[in-house]
Amino acid sequence: MAPIVSLTSSDQDYQQFIHNVKRKIGIDLSLYKENQMKRRLTSFREKRGFNDFQSFFKAIEKDEQLLNEFVDRITINVTEFFRNSNRWQVLAKKIIPNLPNKSKIRCWSAACSTGEEPYTLSIILSHYFPELQFEILATDIDEIALKKANEGIFTERSLKEVPKEIIQKYFRRENGLYYLIPEVKKNIKFKKHDLLVDDFEKDFDLIVCRNVMIYFTEEAKHDLYYKFSDALKEKGVLFVGSTEQIFNPAQYKFKVVDNFFYQKASESPSLSAI
Repeated sequence: MAPIVSLTSSDQDYQQFIHNVKRKIGIDLSLYKENQMKRRLTSFREKRGFNDFQSFFKAIEKDEQLLNEFVDRITINVTEFFRNSNRWQVLAKKIIPNLPNKSKIRCWSAACSTGEEPYTLSIILSHYFPELQFEILATDIDEIALKKANEGIFTERSLKEVPKEIIQKYFRRENGLYYLIPEVKKNIKFKKHDLLVDDFEKDFDLIVCRNVMIYFTEEAKHDLYYKFSDALKEKGVLFVGSTEQIFNPAQYKFKVVDNFFYQKASESPSLSAI
């Protein structure tokens, strides 16, 4: 018989906070790795001058700005253009040319944060595949991040891995900021979406979801991989982050086509056989 583990007052405080947050804004913090999330939120709470999560939640209920800061803190908005650039090169040289649809593709940038990822995808498609029609759905749980993404204005820090010729062609520099040209923005639709709660749209040729799964519990990741697979067309591809290897891809009807690229299996030959 397993021993009964009693919760400390600190644990009870945090568990009640999780319950209250889910009730108020629909975000289920229990699906995130507890130690990482609790440490992140404890630091944020203490910086705002609250001694416990109960008093912190009462403040969130009354202060919309604090609520927005809280949501921004639990969503991991650390990103940049062409992050891990060698993986984007694989996408451009191997993955996209071998997608089944040769004239028009539908893409989803899930957990897109402030937009660097879907804009990187749009630049690649525009630059290397000018004849290819495409549309990109870019989603995130954080409305503040989505608003910034929709503006398409970035600092130099976000562009440190972008080739100079790409910057010159697709950005306009003004007062130290970089403005994306309309061509990059026109095929992207930004939308609020919670990966852990909301339904997934279907029939994507490519799904990009990078550097967010590492914050979820194993159970949550398991469910998400099934849902990503279901959202892809046959022979569509899921592109994940460099620390997010899927250890049993066949379980989710995936085949590995390159490091961190997983193709939805079909009766036809896979990319690796092309």
